Amino acid sequence: MRTQVVIIGGGPSGLLLSQLLHRKGIDTVVLERKTRDYVLGRIRAGVLETGFVNLMREAGVAERMDAESIVHDGTVIAYGEDQFRIDFQQSTGESVVVYGQTELTRDLYDAREAADGKIVFNVENVTIHDAESETPHVTYQCDGQEHRLDCDFVAGCDGFHGVSRQTIPLSVRREYEKLYPFGWLGLLSDTPPVHPELIYSNSERGFALCSQRSWTRSRYYIQCSLSDSPDDWTDQMFWDELRRRLPQKAADELVTGPSIEKSIAPLRSFVTEPMRWGRLFLCGDAAHIVPPTGAKGLNTAASDIHYLYHGLLQFYQEKDSEGIGRYSERALARIWKAERFSWTTTMLLHRFPEMNQFDLRMQQADIDFLRENKDAQKVFATNYVGLPF
Repeated sequence: MRTQVVIIGGGPSGLLLSQLLHRKGIDTVVLERKTRDYVLGRIRAGVLETGFVNLMREAGVAERMDAESIVHDGTVIAYGEDQFRIDFQQSTGESVVVYGQTELTRDLYDAREAADGKIVFNVENVTIHDAESETPHVTYQCDGQEHRLDCDFVAGCDGFHGVSRQTIPLSVRREYEKLYPFGWLGLLSDTPPVHPELIYSNSERGFALCSQRSWTRSRYYIQCSLSDSPDDWTDQMFWDELRRRLPQKAADELVTGPSIEKSIAPLRSFVTEPMRWGRLFLCGDAAHIVPPTGAKGLNTAASDIHYLYHGLLQFYQEKDSEGIGRYSERALARIWKAERFSWTTTMLLHRFPEMNQFDLRMQQADIDFLRENKDAQKVFATNYVGLPF
């Protein structure tokens, strides 16, 4: 079989690239290791930058997002009993929207299936061949049979543990990583959000985040030990600890209920360079990971898709390789800025095991400066709503 672009990974970034290219007449095949139901069962973030929203609209899959998403014009930062709001609209004229990644992915699957897009599920032993040549191909197994896909390009959207990054030789790629000494314990519940916008809280007991998926479904997080297991935490233990980490006003308004899902996510910052090797391109988690503190994970994947999509359009429509040639350079320039924002926000809001009293006072001073200084708030807001592509 032959296609123009093989996309490895059937998550939101791979599906979005496939849908965008389809609308321009460029043929793709998406290879996914799991089933559709498995992919849709993964619980992920849902804060979307303006750039991501615009890509969904360009892909023709924004109708439900535009109807059901919640617009956030700001966010709340809390430290102990003190809290203040950063106004995105006032600082930047932009907003973010909350729309669950599961729903976004469902919309993309529905669009690809309506267009008879080729998605192969339950693939195994995916191998990328001849990526440095002008005639790459991909082999994989499905239902016990070996398959081969010849193509012009391969887009690796298969996550941190996928085959795409590992295909680039160690002599070529360089990896940068920071591991954080804690994780996030997250709980999803069918309860109304405690606040119309997100609350990021730095307490003496550790970080907490009050987020949401809709007006009736909430997602909450607390900083926890990496040695913890979700089974160590009953729902009641989680709710009690969350209350202790919020300002009293928010704690008093918290509505609790049975958990739909509980999980622990470790935190890391990670970047691999380059993001292109021959005709293989890395996108999203295959190339970089950010702590979730700055709501950048899904959004950095979207910026990769933007650069790769436009580079491929330039190649196919204008016979010009400049866009694909500069893909890695352009993507990484934005990625490192997103990494910086996620790193600094993580450092600002979490309690690290090695912090002494001086460190705590410096953290307090940083938060005070952010509360009092409009220029600092503008910098925060500019990064949060998303840097331009």
